[in-house]
This record gives sequence, structure tokens and C-alpha cells, in this order.
Amino acid sequence: MTAAFAARLPLARNALDRDAEYRDRPDAIEQLLGDPETRVLPVRRGSLLRTTSGALRFVAPAAVPDDAVIVYLGRALADESDAPAGTRFVAALVDDAAARAIEPDDNAWESLRMFGTELSARDSGIAVEAVAMANWHAVHGFSPRSGSAAVVERAGWVRRDAEGHDVFPRTDAAIIVGVTDRQDRMLLGSNAAWETGRYSVLAGFVEPGESLEDAVRREVWEEAGIRLNEPEYLGSQPWPFPASLMLGFRARVRDGDPETVRPDGVEITDVRWFSRAEIAAEAGTSLHLPGRASIARAIIEEWYGAPIDAP
Repeated sequence: MTAAFAARLPLARNALDRDAEYRDRPDAIEQLLGDPETRVLPVRRGSLLRTTSGALRFVAPAAVPDDAVIVYLGRALADESDAPAGTRFVAALVDDAAARAIEPDDNAWESLRMFGTELSARDSGIAVEAVAMANWHAVHGFSPRSGSAAVVERAGWVRRDAEGHDVFPRTDAAIIVGVTDRQDRMLLGSNAAWETGRYSVLAGFVEPGESLEDAVRREVWEEAGIRLNEPEYLGSQPWPFPASLMLGFRARVRDGDPETVRPDGVEITDVRWFSRAEIAAEAGTSLHLPGRASIARAIIEEWYGAPIDAP
């Protein structure tokens, strides 16, 4: 991944040492919550709090309810105004009642999707890690292997069932690709679940036993009916909504193949080639592009050659 492309990926930034060795301490959570210097990030169903300046809002360890799931996130790599290097951060996964005790205004709890571009590198890394782990814990209270209740171990990074089987967090690999034709137009598709006029580059999950490159070729064939030359890797970005890692590619229509595209009619309702002039003319009016926090927007702007003013 080039530095220029990485700079377009706000949710891929990080300035935190995950400090995995600390998770093995049997008293890790007790030590963390017993230290008044520990910064605690409350997470309510994937939503977070921010300060008036827009940074992440942390609370004191004493504010954490006894029944909250605690996940050790890591320690700061550099000094910042609110925390020196070495400061440790944890996520406290709270239910609605505990969340309202911390912040009773429901509107103050915001989705990372909406403000991810506004965070510092440290806060971005913290937020993405915390939301991803909250989403994993929310659906792994029971072991998928045995069906028995699974308790939290290793500072929030393992669930262990009654038979002693460990369940670890998983990330779903998904490809996302900017496809161009011989005129250097970009292919964008509209998903059946979106409002009229919203378009993005094509994407899909990697299937079992499939390489990333094969997943790119398969998804584009299934969704748009065209074949590709060899895909070229661009970069990756975590997307914890709920648990994906987006692996970005670019590719051209295969030499000799027609550029006629057709949507699959189920997931994708329309596909269309866009020139840069059409993007400039339509973006923000009849054309709605992916949000600035997404790698989809980064892929489009990398091809376009500059940031696109439309939201």
C-alpha cells in the first residue's frame, strides 16, 4: 500500500501498541481498572461518545459498571495532550441502562461511520478496535462449537466455553475493487438496499477456499457480467460494521472482452461506467458516492486524481 493511498483511509490509521503480552496477565483487568490513569472508552451497541472538540470521550475506571465486558485495547505510543505515551486504554461494553448512567442523552452516542474521518490517528485506532470487539462479543456469548455459555478471558480477547474450548475474534475478509475500461471510465454499481442515485465500487466477501484475486474476478462477473485482467492490490482498511476487513483492488476489463455490463438484478440493480467529467457534474446531486470514511471513496478518488468535493 502506498503512502498516498494510505492517507485516504481514515479508519486504517493507528498510533496504539496493542500490547498483546499484557492480555496474558491473570489480573490484567483488575490492574487496568485499579489504575486511575487508565482511559476507559464506553461502547454502547457500537456507538461512542465524543468531547466538545470532537475527540473520543473517555471515562474514569470508577464509572465502569461491574457487569460490563472489558477489553484491553493497548497503550499509547506517543504523548498527546490528554494522555502521555504508555497510557493504557480499555473498552467497556455497556448495556443501555449503564450507558444512560454515563451519558443520559441518547443523541450523544454516535456511530463511528459518521465521524471516523474527524479523529486523530490514535483515536481512530482505538475506536475501530473497540467497535469491532464490541460487535464480536455481542454475538459470541455462547460457543459456536459446543453451544454452552462462553466466559470472557485474556482481557477480553477470548471467550471460553464450559468444555474448555477457546473462541477467538474473527474478521471477515471482503474485496472491493475499482474497475476501469479502455476509456479509463470507472464502473459503479447501485445496491438494491440503497436509495436512488447511490453508487459505489463493487465489493463482496471472500468465499472459503478462494484467493483474493479469484474473489475479485468472481464478484465482478456475478454482479456486472464482465471479465477482468489481473487485479492489482491497493490497500486495506478495517470496517467494523460489523466485522470486515476491506481489501482494496483496481482492475481493468479483460483485453478483448466487450465492456457491456449488466447488473445481477438481485443485489445490484444498476451498473454504469462513469467518466471523470460525469463524476464532477453529478456527484452530490443525482449521484451519491460512498462516505469519506470508506475505502470505497478512497478507491474512487485515487482513480479520479483528487478529493471529490461532494459529501
